[in-house]
Amino acid sequence: MAAPGFWDDQEAAQAVVKEISALKRAIQEWESVQEEYEDAEAMFELVSEEPDEALEEELAKAVDALEQAVGRLELASLLNGEYDSNNAIVSIHPGAGGTESQDWAEMLLRMYTRWADSRGYDVEVLDYQPGDEAGVKSVTMLVSGLNAYGYLKAEKGVHRLVRISPFDSSGRRHTSFTSVDVIPEISEDVDLEIKSEDLRIDTYRASGAGGQHVNKTESAVRITHIPTGIVVQCQSERSQHSNREAAMKILRSRLLEREFQEKQARLAELKGEQGEIAWGNQIRSYVFCPYTMVKDHRTNVEVGNVQAVMDGLIDPFIEAYLKMKR
Repeated sequence: MAAPGFWDDQEAAQAVVKEISALKRAIQEWESVQEEYEDAEAMFELVSEEPDEALEEELAKAVDALEQAVGRLELASLLNGEYDSNNAIVSIHPGAGGTESQDWAEMLLRMYTRWADSRGYDVEVLDYQPGDEAGVKSVTMLVSGLNAYGYLKAEKGVHRLVRISPFDSSGRRHTSFTSVDVIPEISEDVDLEIKSEDLRIDTYRASGAGGQHVNKTESAVRITHIPTGIVVQCQSERSQHSNREAAMKILRSRLLEREFQEKQARLAELKGEQGEIAWGNQIRSYVFCPYTMVKDHRTNVEVGNVQAVMDGLIDPFIEAYLKMKR
């Protein structure tokens, strides 16, 4: 970072700084586990030489903590896909159901934001379309940090909510569905040609929060890729230029994801097998009533503390999914 000209390109420099910070955190995790192991080993030697009930209890706690720490490192070692180390672009779209499903979408937005915060990841909301009465009609966010996509790819699919609706005056139980899409953020050095004549670019006034400047100028950008019909939009930045750059990043990622899915479909056809349906597949149920439980239907992992899950405790589901895929 001290090299001459390093800060001339601010965007590239910031990307390098974030990568260095992420690598430092990874190294610190390994060093921390090594220290925990050495402390536990020292306690074990003391207990072996001179039994002590209090020290034995402390040793048991240390071993338990060490097992959990090693489990986290093992989980990280499963992330060896081509784009697992990349940032993640997460899009949340409520299903049919109006306000009820839109509120569910906002609850998921909060859950993923809490999870990202717990890991030290940065979250930037790229596009936010508020609901008519509550919740969101759609939201797209960028989660930045080492292995963000590797972890969050486990969340792609349809999420089901069962609860007593706060919007129903009769207090009836409702079932809502919201889809979550996760794609890796793709850097510009990836070989992917996007022709300017294949793009239709529109500008419009942002509809979400952001102050007078955002709402009174046509800073929001919508890009349509004509050959595929893919539409992306961004309204998070104050300048139209910044929003256009962010929208192009999303478009590149979606086009690469589409290309990957087409290849997978062709391979499945050649093998004579039915491929996994990633979109429209109910992957997890969140039950608030008549009992409380969150169950992942792919791995059968269950967590009884629904509130903890909604506060970002989704690692048990991610870990089980990655191990299953291994």
